[in-house]
Amino acid sequence: QVQLQESGPGLVKPSQTLSLTCTVSGCSITTNFYYWSWFRQPPATGLERRGDIAYRGSTYYSQFLKSRTPNTRNTTKNQFTLQLSSVTPEDKAVYYCARSPDHPVVAGTRGYDYWGQGTQVTVSS
Repeated sequence: QVQLQESGPGLVKPSQTLSLTCTVSGCSITTNFYYWSWFRQPPATGLERRGDIAYRGSTYYSQFLKSRTPNTRNTTKNQFTLQLSSVTPEDKAVYYCARSPDHPVVAGTRGYDYWGQGTQVTVSS
């Protein structure tokens, strides 16, 4: 059974860097042809896809976060990480990691087959 688990600080201060890790079990993140993504859902807003890392290690970032979000992965630990620099209160959201069996553009949100439970992140001084 595939499981994804987000971890990271629930509270960060403005201008700091947020680092979230998704630990995957039941499937290697290098397995053909899966994509691993980060989503977030701000209050009273729908899900926003923010970045992907493919089975080969290539990455995609939302244009809104491109300058702030280097996605990385640790294949030994079977983890992938979202880092968001210079956070502001607008980055407050529930952050999810998820797996897609297709390219995210093709899959759309509904094409993701496994999701983490989500982790709440608040930005406040």
